Amino acid sequence: MLGTIVNTIAVIAGGSLGIFLKKGMPERIRTIYFQAVGLFTLAIGISMVWKMDHILTVVTSVVVGAMLGEWMNLEKGAEQLSEWTKKKLRIGSERFSEGLTTSFLLFCIGALTIMGAIEEGTTGSARLLLTKSILDGFSSILLASAFGVGVVFSAIPLFLFQGGITLLARFFGEFLSAETIQALTSVGGILLLGLGINILEIKKLRILNMLPALVVVVLLMWIMKYLPMLNF
Repeated sequence: MLGTIVNTIAVIAGGSLGIFLKKGMPERIRTIYFQAVGLFTLAIGISMVWKMDHILTVVTSVVVGAMLGEWMNLEKGAEQLSEWTKKKLRIGSERFSEGLTTSFLLFCIGALTIMGAIEEGTTGSARLLLTKSILDGFSSILLASAFGVGVVFSAIPLFLFQGGITLLARFFGEFLSAETIQALTSVGGILLLGLGINILEIKKLRILNMLPALVVVVLLMWIMKYLPMLNF
């Protein structure tokens, strides 16, 4: 869990610094930053789906996961939770919910998150997550300068999500074959493409409602492994 702990601290530290620098950050700097981040997010997403295998499995996972998430209305639940937190802690930031959800998705839905957490869970090495911590720390500075304190609070779901993957990999690593990891990465890439579209304000996509796809793809790959007659 060392990598996740360091990553969490980096986001809190970077986010806190970003809030401190917020008043001195010109709007045009924040705008061009998010344009750059949006394009970079699209590039990461494309790289993650470039060598996609098991296309039908990936597509099925995204569709089924999106429908499950829409049925559970995860995005509305996340907004209500963030608003409840905002009121309880008397936080005045108008973009608290947006900052929390955007930061969480940007920090957690990526190849470094998946591969880094699995690496630490199976081998004990935090190399990838420590590298990710540096990137997230710098990103959180600029994110917090635009969205405010919600970026700092995104460290909580980051810790739970990334730490959860690490623990699952530690105890159930034998179920995570190279093919499963590749399929999981492909689904994550598709979600990152959607996040990039959101950041660039091309169209508002409900990416949080698609998060169950990350669970669905693992289940489908496991079924295909042990029930090859259902292989698709």
